[in-house]
Amino acid sequence: KYKPVQEHLNKALKLYSDRENPDYEYSIKESISAVESLVKIVLGEKGTLGQLIKKLPIEEPLKKGFSNLYGWTSAENGIRHGKTNNTQKSHEAEARYMLITCSAFINYVISKIEL
Repeated sequence: KYKPVQEHLNKALKLYSDRENPDYEYSIKESISAVESLVKIVLGEKGTLGQLIKKLPIEEPLKKGFSNLYGWTSAENGIRHGKTNNTQKSHEAEARYMLITCSAFINYVISKIEL
């Protein structure tokens, strides 16, 4: 049921941990895409994470927090947009934070809805 979520997380981890050529920006994109996939699966609806998270049966502060993280990845110079000369490069710290945070959020949501 959650195979697409796991595939995004696996890809994020692979991109993050590549010792020769890590791709932190794409790792962040895959991490947040894992959360987006989870929300789509849980709700059985199409849409973006920004649209659907409002319907997720969890506490409002958690919804708001992930909505803000999604907003960060979607901002003008964010990870999920094409690169420009002004694009701020993400570093290992942001990629690690997103991988861990998104993984924890996914585990939380699955545990919460499968009670």
